[in-house]
This record gives sequence, structure tokens and C-alpha cells, in this order.
Amino acid sequence: MAKKQAPKIDAAVLLEKLQRQFRNLDTKDPSLWPPLPRYLLCIFIAVGVAVALWFVKLTDYEAELQAERSKELALRDDYKKKLLKAVSLDLLKKQREQIQQYVIQLEKQLPSKAEMAALLSDINQAGLGRSLQFELFRPGQIVVREYYAELPIAVRVTGKYHDMGSFAADIAHLSRIVTLNDIAVSTKDKTGSSLTMDATARTFRYLDTEEVQAQRKATSGAKK
Repeated sequence: MAKKQAPKIDAAVLLEKLQRQFRNLDTKDPSLWPPLPRYLLCIFIAVGVAVALWFVKLTDYEAELQAERSKELALRDDYKKKLLKAVSLDLLKKQREQIQQYVIQLEKQLPSKAEMAALLSDINQAGLGRSLQFELFRPGQIVVREYYAELPIAVRVTGKYHDMGSFAADIAHLSRIVTLNDIAVSTKDKTGSSLTMDATARTFRYLDTEEVQAQRKATSGAKK
């Protein structure tokens, strides 16, 4: 039985047929094109759309990547700051304890309301002990602060220069906090042997429980 021979394909003829499909194409109406150009055009459009969508998606991913990188840098900085705080936590605790002890010492130097009379007497005795004469010793209006009360005292003393200096030193060494402010020294006579010193002595005391509550109410009312 004789075998059938496969028909021979003439490549030149096939190529001529393919080339003929691309001749005289109407660019205004691709629907009239032969099959091969139409298919190639569809493939080209599909590939172009896919590539465009791919680049758009990559752009979104790139923006997201940049945002995550920025977030990573911010988290690293935050981690470093928190790490420094954690490393120095023991030192900060010691410093806080030292500050608290210092505050307690200062609070001990503040008299209570009941001790204010004794403190005023100590200031007066400090001047008399230095042979100074008090021409004025007038406590003013108490000024209530957030955590303490301040009492200004108008003082005018006469005496010698060195005695006034010793008086100021004695005031500074009192067990309670007393400051001398707005000091003005003038001569009392023509010889200059006797001087007059005007000053404002300020002393401080801590607030009692009722005063603290009243101060808190006043502060909260002002905030509202």
C-alpha cells in the first residue's frame, strides 16, 4: 500500500500571502483588515493595556514601599529614643529621689500658719541683736500661690553699715526661708555714721489642707 505524501508548503508563496494581508490597510477602519493584522492589533492592544496596568500597579506599590520605609525610619528613631530612656531609667529614678529629698528639705524650711508669728519675732530679734532700730516693721497682705503662701514685710531699720550687713547675713541663716528684696540704703545724718535701710522681707509658708482645697477649686474654676 503506497503511503500518501504530505503536501509541500511553498514558503515563498506563504510569505507572499502574509505580506499581501498587510498591504493597503485602511487605518480608519481596522474592522475591514484581513484576519492576521486584526489579530496582531488586538494582541498589541492587549499587551499595551497589560503593560500600562502593570506600571500603574508598580507605581502604587512603590508609593506604598516608600511609605513603609519612612515608617520604618520613624519607628527606628522612636526605638532609639525609648532605648536611651530605658538605659538611663535608673539614673533618672535616682535624680528624682534626690529632687524629692531636696523638695522635702525646702518644705521643712517653710513654716506653718501657726509658726508665722514666731518667725516674725525671729526677724525682729535678728535686727535688735545687731543694735539696729526698727522704724518700720509692717507685714503686708498674704499672697497665696499654687503650693505656698508669700508674706511681704516692709522693713526700715537704722544703724551702722556693718551692723546692717550682719543683719542681712543673720536673716539668710534663719531656719526658715526669708529673703530681703528691694534694698535701699541712705544716710540718716550729715556725718554718715548712721544709715537707714528700707527693704522688703519676704517669707513663705506652706498651705494647710483647707487652703490647698480652696486653691484647687479656684484653679479648676479658672480653667472652666
